[in-house]
Amino acid sequence: MTGHLPDEKTDRIAGGVHTPTHHDSAHKHVTGTAVYIDDMPEPSGTLHAGIGFATVAHGSIKSMDLSAVYAAPGVVDVLTYKDIPGVNEISPSGMQDDPVLAVDRVEFHGQPIFCVIAKTRDQARRAARLAKISYEELPAILDIWALDAETHRQVSTPLTLKRGDAASALAASPRRVKGRMQLGGQDHFYLEGQVSLAVPGEDDEVVVYCSTQGPSETQHMIAQVLGVPSHAVTVEVRRMGGGFGGKETQANQWAVLAAVAAKKLKRAVKLRLDRDEDMMATGKRHDFAIDYDVGFDEEGRILGIDYTFALRAGFSADLSGPVGDRALFHCDNAYFFPHVHAKSALLYTNTVSNTAFRGFGGPQGMVGAERVIDEVAFAVGKDPLEIRKLNFYDAMGVAGERNLTPYHQKVEDCIIQRIVAELETSADYAARRKAIEKFNATSPVVKRGLALTPVKFGISFTKTEANQAGALVHVYADGSVHMNHGGTEMGQGLHLKVAQVVAEEFQIDLDRVKITATTTGKVPNTSPTAASSGADLNGMAAQNAARQIKERLIDFAMEAHRVRRDQVVFLPNRVRIGNEEISFNELVRQAYMNRVQLSAAGFYKTPKIHWDRARGRGHAFYYFAYGAACSEVSVDTLTGEYVVERTDILHDTGRSLNEAIDIGQVEGGFIQGMGWLTTEELWWDDKGRLRTHAPSTYKIPLASDRPKIFNVALTDWSQAYEPTIHRSKAVGEPPLPLGLSVLHALSDAIASVADHKICPRLDAPATPERVLMTVERLRAGAGTRTRAGAEA
Repeated sequence: MTGHLPDEKTDRIAGGVHTPTHHDSAHKHVTGTAVYIDDMPEPSGTLHAGIGFATVAHGSIKSMDLSAVYAAPGVVDVLTYKDIPGVNEISPSGMQDDPVLAVDRVEFHGQPIFCVIAKTRDQARRAARLAKISYEELPAILDIWALDAETHRQVSTPLTLKRGDAASALAASPRRVKGRMQLGGQDHFYLEGQVSLAVPGEDDEVVVYCSTQGPSETQHMIAQVLGVPSHAVTVEVRRMGGGFGGKETQANQWAVLAAVAAKKLKRAVKLRLDRDEDMMATGKRHDFAIDYDVGFDEEGRILGIDYTFALRAGFSADLSGPVGDRALFHCDNAYFFPHVHAKSALLYTNTVSNTAFRGFGGPQGMVGAERVIDEVAFAVGKDPLEIRKLNFYDAMGVAGERNLTPYHQKVEDCIIQRIVAELETSADYAARRKAIEKFNATSPVVKRGLALTPVKFGISFTKTEANQAGALVHVYADGSVHMNHGGTEMGQGLHLKVAQVVAEEFQIDLDRVKITATTTGKVPNTSPTAASSGADLNGMAAQNAARQIKERLIDFAMEAHRVRRDQVVFLPNRVRIGNEEISFNELVRQAYMNRVQLSAAGFYKTPKIHWDRARGRGHAFYYFAYGAACSEVSVDTLTGEYVVERTDILHDTGRSLNEAIDIGQVEGGFIQGMGWLTTEELWWDDKGRLRTHAPSTYKIPLASDRPKIFNVALTDWSQAYEPTIHRSKAVGEPPLPLGLSVLHALSDAIASVADHKICPRLDAPATPERVLMTVERLRAGAGTRTRAGAEA
């Protein structure tokens, strides 16, 4: 290709970064042609696994008769802990408290005790029900609401954050409020449940196709349980049907069991849980009891605060320690606390061990911050939005002292003021506030409420070594590109974004970059796709790999064509070398013919971050992502039922890699956060049995639950303060806490029944039942106040 040189300003590649390209598998998702693990052709002779679960919440196993299980039709083998060739342990925290199969004690209803291997899945599941197990039942701890966080058993070491002197500030404050909030958990409810297919290989080798967010961790756990080196185990995942954190550690147990059975029987083994089993036996978002003591002045400016965030850990540590840590990291949300003391409490219970969930404790911390804002607002008689704005961190670029977090990191990139101001205007907050007041004054039954809440979300793993990623890029002799990285695709568009980065680097159209399955055989020692860091880490690693190859191509072009470095310019699908242009394919062909290496392994580690947990100090996050949501609701005060009338969102994604993907993430995150705080309720009976274990009893938001008017926009002026990948910002977790605007809009509507004189203290999930009970409590409180005033 030679001759005319196109205008570089209008000549662009198809599908590069900052292009709103549709998800690479979108057409497959909607047509049902996307291949998930359960869609893969099974190797000849594949066996299937079924699990034998504990039927008591806490007890010693006195006897176990599996004879009927062995004799059941189609059964090939039954595995117990005695069949584990390596270590019967899969604790991700190294606490040695998470057995693959129970040994002599069970600690929650639904804990796996044995694993049946049969010719069909139906045979395996039916046989598992035939076991005769007797227990000596022990007292079971099933909730955290009555536990003493100071004395109760904790599953790992809690964290304390402190800055200034909170006790003295509280004692000296003109106003002070204490309270407790109960905050429920949440099931991940991914569309594809936990599933693994293990295929044995030669010697000690095994390949496991697994729906996991952490292929490397799953690889290491399988190796540990099999008693083999990690190099003997390959874990592969092309896509998941959702994860949300539920497949960060929880996938390991089922992958391990499939692998153990496959190696023992020398046949492929598939293990897939059904929805009831999945909900019963896998961990969830932690529910919290949040205690707060806040001091403030007459204007509503917070002077000091003391928090305790007690969480239901479940029977083992799992990730409860870091989840509790991140709750504390976000207990300030977007607000500066001059004096703060905050501690976590990781409480042992005889329920399934809770785990990572989108936001990883951060949303729970923000709930505590927003409850405190509500308390202050009601105490001083002001609109909560006014109190929010009064207590914000100093704006970016403002020379001030209100920018230090409870963990002693400076907030240098705060743009929440501008986001809130723009949303306040675009959502017409002031006029709607007045209209709602007028409506409520004349509507005795249906009350409306309005709330605008902010989000400040820290981006990075607080486990420093997790902030690294690898990638592998091949350029083939025909100019086509193969891309592989350590991140996993669970519907969030990560593979697409990383492919866009590679296409942008080579200046080739996106369809020339092949997206391939994540596998430990190509990129080792990767971090789980979590902490909203997938695009940040893997995009940088892929860019690094592509740049290595690009530099080699430039060096070759300089030598072959006798030009300077600045005379080699990559243009869309071609390269200008001196005064000549050749296609990218031709340059690659020439480089191959001259034995230029066209493959590279890329690597990236996040700079600047450090964290000293013992001291509760450090630069825990590389940067912060911001956003705000304004929601309006209508509440029937006779039934507690409600409707979300309208939601307006303005969210910060920096210079978005792909606005189409990011807007989808914001919309989905908001709905998932709204569901957590309103309709999704987990309930265990007095025997420790999860009763909300299926779509029939556990209510996730439906399409009909979305706001009637739903306006979502991304900031068009923001870019990351730090040099992230193309100055974009993470968008996986930060949008979820936008759902807080619905909880606080409900609180605002409820408050109207008592003329906004009493803080509703609405707990979550704010189901219609809980809304109704709160309405009745406020009505009773308002009546008591009226009678007391009359008597006075």
